[in-house]
Amino acid sequence: MKKLPLLFALSLATAALAQEPGRPKGDIPPPGPPMPANTHGVDMRTQAGPPGAARYSPPSPLDPKLPTFWLIGDSTVRNGSKGDGTNLNQWGWGAPLTFYFDPAKVNVVNRALGGTSARSFYNNNWKKMVDLIRPGDVVIMQFGTNDGGAPNRSVGELPGIGPETQAITNRAGQPETVHTFGWYEQQMIDEARAKQATPILCALIPRKAWDENGHIKRTLATFEGWTGQLARQNGIGFIDLNELIGRAYDRMTKAQVDLIYVPNPTPDKPKGETVHTGWDGAVMNAEIVVSGLKALTHDPVGGYFSTRGEAIAPALPIP
Repeated sequence: MKKLPLLFALSLATAALAQEPGRPKGDIPPPGPPMPANTHGVDMRTQAGPPGAARYSPPSPLDPKLPTFWLIGDSTVRNGSKGDGTNLNQWGWGAPLTFYFDPAKVNVVNRALGGTSARSFYNNNWKKMVDLIRPGDVVIMQFGTNDGGAPNRSVGELPGIGPETQAITNRAGQPETVHTFGWYEQQMIDEARAKQATPILCALIPRKAWDENGHIKRTLATFEGWTGQLARQNGIGFIDLNELIGRAYDRMTKAQVDLIYVPNPTPDKPKGETVHTGWDGAVMNAEIVVSGLKALTHDPVGGYFSTRGEAIAPALPIP
């Protein structure tokens, strides 16, 4: 297998069942206790709070004396209710991102939640965390993966970043006034700034889909473009993950990209997963986030990198 042109090495592991002494050949032993999740050394307190009655327990800053780097978004930032890879071995980039920051300098708190859109996150999750944001904190947000559906049948919004609204009956059977994608992100930008925190916008990561020229499809006409436009209007940092990750995929073969998304393709499902990455893909995306942060004119987290983070070069400019 050719080595992938990345800062990490993809590995494939195989396992064989050992024959238990004294057990007849072919007799399958009863299942043992469930194996603990392989969290790859991530401090899971950055991804989830103490277990409780609810499936999802949001994490909080570990050291109240330090500034906090808040991550918000969907399952491509934090996957599963626990964020620990137990959901089909899928990982969002917010878990490995913690390795690139020094926990003695900054709290990294991943409040992203799978299935959310800018609309649903703002209406529910954001309102439960905004009062925890303090002066000097940084909030990085990435939405768009779940935002394209009809508002009355999904968590999607109206397209664009304008002031348009629509009165609907939502999926819960309740009346709701729905705004545009950009309107919801704008509320979080304004409310973060009101807390004297620094907001940063990320474009959504690309799906595993190629165009007729063999390049990963971009979403410049929709969520990627809208997010960048909103960042420029507000004069805040923008990391175009859709383009930066797309570039990285374009340097790889399709077979190599297939390994990044899990579950991988099988004869029964030749396309495989097209949205969520495994651990290796999450590491790759986290490194691209770090490179994007370093490429900002004013990087608000520049003083918080770990030795591993310091080793990442800034992203090359996007024409």
